[in-house]
Amino acid sequence: MRIHQHTNTTKTAIGYVRVSTQEQVSEGVSLDAQRDKLRTYCRFHGIKLIDIKADEGISGGTLERPGLQAALEMIRRGRANTLIVMKLDRLSRSLRDVCTLIEEFFADERYHLLSLCGMVNTHSAAGRMVLMNLANYAQFEREMISERTKAALNRKRSEGKILGRPKGSTSLNKTL
Repeated sequence: MRIHQHTNTTKTAIGYVRVSTQEQVSEGVSLDAQRDKLRTYCRFHGIKLIDIKADEGISGGTLERPGLQAALEMIRRGRANTLIVMKLDRLSRSLRDVCTLIEEFFADERYHLLSLCGMVNTHSAAGRMVLMNLANYAQFEREMISERTKAALNRKRSEGKILGRPKGSTSLNKTL
């Protein structure tokens, strides 16, 4: 027997998408794919999606991102009660920053955080534990990428290779 629970509060969501490199912005389909999945999820679950904010080519290692700040401001002003992301690492790759967001926004029943991968639920102890574990893994992954990049650069230097952009290059893309 299925029990249907009706609530008077409709979830009104602001979506947030991010990619960390300019190459992903110009060549990838990641931002559009993230947007499509957020729209589909909201439509399927009856969540009113009012907007999707984006940060293009900005690291998840800081909360100081224009798109994220705009999304959080919409929540602060009461335009939305839910922040929805594709994956937690699109929101942040810093455990400290996730803790800050939880404390400021998602620790009580006022606002919701939805992450489609991992199905984060911030309104239970178990859900917050899962969130913190995912945030810890995202930070670990960011640190591992940094270590591999440094090791590769050190190896190139030890081989006498010149690093950096070629003279006259106007590319904003990183070369390692």
